[in-house]
Amino acid sequence: MAAFEDRYYNSADGVRLHYRDYSGGDPNQPPILCLPGLTRNARDFEPVADRFAGEWRVLALDFRGRGLSDSDPQPANYLPPTYAKDVLKLLDQLGIADAVFVGTSLGGLTTMIIAAMEEERIAGALVNDIGPEVAPGGIERIRTYVGKQARFVDYAEAGQAFAARASDVYPKWTPAEWERFARRCCREEEGGVQFDYDMAIAEPFAQANEATQPNLWPLLGYLKGKPVTVLRGELSDLFAADVAERMVAELGENAELVTVPHVGHAPSFDEPESIEAVERLLARVER
Repeated sequence: MAAFEDRYYNSADGVRLHYRDYSGGDPNQPPILCLPGLTRNARDFEPVADRFAGEWRVLALDFRGRGLSDSDPQPANYLPPTYAKDVLKLLDQLGIADAVFVGTSLGGLTTMIIAAMEEERIAGALVNDIGPEVAPGGIERIRTYVGKQARFVDYAEAGQAFAARASDVYPKWTPAEWERFARRCCREEEGGVQFDYDMAIAEPFAQANEATQPNLWPLLGYLKGKPVTVLRGELSDLFAADVAERMVAELGENAELVTVPHVGHAPSFDEPESIEAVERLLARVER
């Protein structure tokens, strides 16, 4: 595993937030900034760091309420605009003008919001299995488990539970790969292994998806012309193929659509196709 330092900073409203800093690379080029999905954390981007750290500085953030970041005492703050402000605070504190954003699901949505807030901060972006429209079936699947804590004897048992619940997402995975997945998603505490996020994130998620959905397509205008990769799992139940194709068409000639075979929501960057997509994106970013 690539070497990193655990670093912390405070959000504008005083929540202590964590990120991994894989230092190295040319200081005159933008870093790679990794933003995770709804229930996930910085550990998801270990494959990205293993490939690019040293050549590029890699920063992987834990959103508030995930991983080593503190929980928010006000669950209503667990919303993408809040995460966008947290990310911009980090960039400002580190003196980073722009970054290559790699965002999975919620992290991809947050990337699109940041582009609308401060377009110049986006040197390039990979949006992983998310778009301006999401499929109801994927949302319903997520609602069946988000916010429901579970305890396991060890990571092996946790991996078995994930495999039983989501074998259609990663149908090719072996037991060892499911255990690796569990180590990224869970933490070990006295009494066993449990999910590594604040269960209260489920409250605003449920409220947001019960409300009328806003039109997010205008957000793409802030990414148009920039180097963008739209990554999609072939089996994704959240991100439809026609939505991905429309995104790339609207983003223009500097956008690429990559479909990862035999994977649902969302590609994990353990796939060669995902890492190769990042490589091609970085080659298109001005240094």
